[in-house]
Amino acid sequence: MLLRLAYLAATNAFALLRLLPMSDRDKDIEILALRHQLLVLQRQVGKPTFTDTDRVILVGLLRRLPREKLRHLLLLVRPETIVRWHRDLLTRSHAATCAPKRRGRPPTVRSIRALVLRLARENSSWGVPPDPR
Repeated sequence: MLLRLAYLAATNAFALLRLLPMSDRDKDIEILALRHQLLVLQRQVGKPTFTDTDRVILVGLLRRLPREKLRHLLLLVRPETIVRWHRDLLTRSHAATCAPKRRGRPPTVRSIRALVLRLARENSSWGVPPDPR
């Protein structure tokens, strides 16, 4: 997944470099062509499937836009879905950072364990007397 994310970042960087010398008119024409292709896809394909990487990229691009602006965009998913993906992403990342690395009490250091056992052997009168059973 990390390799795919690096690949997508590199291809997007090259796409950005390709767009720099383009005029605003050319960019508008390309946007209109892409929108038309999306309309064609929406008519032909039932339900598109998005990978986790696709969802992260879409959320990263669209999270700063207000919901009203999202409603006017031509997207393959509803704006509520984008908001839900963002909420799920935050929940998963928060849960991953808050989850303990290991369950239970950490192991006792060997030197402390040896010291406790030595003290118990040397001082048998300390603590609770052993059960006579």
